[in-house]
Amino acid sequence: MATTTADRNGDGAEKKRKLGGFKTMPFILGNDICDRFATAGFGANLITYLTQQLHLPLVEASNTLTNFSGTSSLTPILGALVADSFAGRFWTIIAGSIFYQLGMIGLVVSALLPSLRPPTCSPPGSPACRRATGRQLAVLYLSLLCTSFGSGGLRPCVVAFGTDQFDHELERAQQQKQGAAEAVEAVAGRKRRYFNLYFFTMGIAALLAVTVVVYIQDNVGWGWGFGIPAAAMFVSIVVFVIGYPLYVRLKPGGSPFTRLAQVAAAAFKKRNVALPEDPGKLYQDKELDALISTNGRLLHSDNLTFLDRAAIVMPGDISGSGQPDLWRLSTVHRVEELKSIVRLLPIWSAGILLATAESHNGSFTILQARSMDRHITRHFEIPPASMSIFGTTAMLVALALYDRAFVPLARRVTGLPSGITYFQRMGIGLAISIVSVGTAALVETKRRGTAVEHGLADDPTAAVPISMFWLVPQFAIHGIAGAFSSVGHMEFLYDQAPESMRSTAAALFWLASSLGHYMGTLLVTAVQHATRGRGDWLQDNINRGRIDNYYWLVTCLMVLNLGYYIICFHFYTMKPLEVADDEHGDHDKECELSSVQKNGTGAGGVSRMV
Repeated sequence: MATTTADRNGDGAEKKRKLGGFKTMPFILGNDICDRFATAGFGANLITYLTQQLHLPLVEASNTLTNFSGTSSLTPILGALVADSFAGRFWTIIAGSIFYQLGMIGLVVSALLPSLRPPTCSPPGSPACRRATGRQLAVLYLSLLCTSFGSGGLRPCVVAFGTDQFDHELERAQQQKQGAAEAVEAVAGRKRRYFNLYFFTMGIAALLAVTVVVYIQDNVGWGWGFGIPAAAMFVSIVVFVIGYPLYVRLKPGGSPFTRLAQVAAAAFKKRNVALPEDPGKLYQDKELDALISTNGRLLHSDNLTFLDRAAIVMPGDISGSGQPDLWRLSTVHRVEELKSIVRLLPIWSAGILLATAESHNGSFTILQARSMDRHITRHFEIPPASMSIFGTTAMLVALALYDRAFVPLARRVTGLPSGITYFQRMGIGLAISIVSVGTAALVETKRRGTAVEHGLADDPTAAVPISMFWLVPQFAIHGIAGAFSSVGHMEFLYDQAPESMRSTAAALFWLASSLGHYMGTLLVTAVQHATRGRGDWLQDNINRGRIDNYYWLVTCLMVLNLGYYIICFHFYTMKPLEVADDEHGDHDKECELSSVQKNGTGAGGVSRMV
C-alpha cells in the first residue's frame, strides 16, 4: 500500500492524520505561483525579445516560440515517469525547480552581456539589423532547454502532489463511519475546489507577470525583465521546501509504463487463447496490487477484451513460490490500467487543437497589438505583451464565479453536486474557444482594413489609428473558454487515469499542449508555404499579410474538433473502481464507483457488488 513518510517511519496513524489537507496549499501553491510568474514573465514577451533584440524574422521567431512551448509541454512525460517510477513527486519538483533556475540564470546572463546579443539598430526589423549569431542563439536555446527540463519536473507533479494531500482523507472519512458514496463525494468536492484554486493561482501569477514584468522588459531593460522572474523562481524553491514536514509524500508504485508494456506483451503472447465466459476466473492478486491501488482496485470492464487475455492463467505463468511472471501474466487491475489509458486518449486528444488555437496568442496577436494605438493617456501606453492581461482577468473572474454562481444554478437543473460534469465543462470550453478565434479573425480584418484605408499597408512600423482595445473581446472570450476547457480537461484526466499514474495524467494534459504547439508550428509553416506568392498570409509586414485568413482556417478546424469531441464522448466508458463499504461494517465487501456519472444522473454513484 502506498504510504506516507510518516507511516514508513512508524510514527503511527495520529501523525498521518496531521499531514496533508488545505494547510499545505500555501506552500504548494506558493511554489506554483512563483513558477508561473517566472514562466509567464519571460514567455509572454519572448516574441518581442526574439524579433526586437535578436532580430529574427517573424516566422522563425514564431516557430521558435511555439517549439519552445511545445518542448516545455513534452518534457512533463519524462518528469511523470521519474516521479511515478522511483523519485516521488516531492523530489521531482525539487529537481525541476533547480533546472528551471539554471535556465533563468542563463537568460539573465544572455540579456546582460552585449557579446551574447547582436548590436542594436533602428528601426528593429530593418535590413540593416544584423541577426543573432549561432553562438548567441546557442546560449539562448540552451537556457530555454534548461527551463523546458525544469517544466518537465514541475508541471506533472505540482497539481498531482496537491491532490495527494486530499487522497488520505477518503480513508479518514471511512474510519469515521461515512458511507462510501458520501466519503468519496466529500473528497471529490475538495479536489474540485483545489483544481479551481490551482488554475486561479496560475492566473494570478500570469496577471502579475504580464503587467509588472512585461512593463519592465519594455521600459527598463531585459536584464531586469528576466532577473525578476529568476528571483521569483528561487523564492518558490525556498517556500516549497519549508512545507516539507506537512506533506503527504506517497511512495512511488514503480514504472507505470513498464506495467503497461507487461500487459500488452502478455496479451499478445496469449492472443490465440480463448477468453473465459466468467470474468471472475481472470487473475487477481490484491497483495501484488496493494501499492498501486490504495484507493481501490479497478474492476473488470467489458470493452477492449483483447487485453483480458493478459490475465488468463496458463501453465508456467506462476512460479513455485507463487509469484507471477509479470511479462506473461497480469492482474485484472493492471489490465484495466491499460484499458483506462486507451479509453481516455480520444477525449484527451481533443485538447490538442485547443492548444494550437492558443499558440498564436503569444506571437501574431502581440504583433497586431504592437501595430495599434496602445495609449491610455498621452504619456502611457500598454506594452503589447500585456494584452493577455484581459484574457487572464476574464479567466480569473470566470473561475471565481464558477463555484459561487454557476455551480449553484447548474445544480438546480442537473441535481449534480458539481453542477455539471467535467465532460460538459470541457465541451462548453471548446465551443467558447471557437467564438474566440472567430472574433480574432473579425478584429484582424478591421485592423488591416484601417491600415490600408490610411495608406499604411507598406509601413509595418507605423501605428495604425485603431485602438488596441479592439483586441480585448478575443482575449476575454479566450480566458472564459480556458476556465471551462482547461480545468475540465485536467479534472477528466486526473479522475479517469489509474491511481498510480496521476503524475502521468497531469503530464498528458501538458502533452496535449505540447502537440498543439507543434501542430501550430506545422500549420504556420504549411500556410506560409501554401500562400507564398499567392497573397502571403503570414509575412513580416502584417499590414500586407492576411492573418485574418489564418484565424478563419483555425476556426474551421476548431468546429471540426468540437464535433470530434462530441462523438468521442458518446462512446466513452467510465473507469470502474471498487472501494470498501464501511457503511455495512464489512471491509471485504466492495462497491463499484464512478466518481462522475457519464449520463449526468449524479456524482459518486455506488452499487454493491454481488
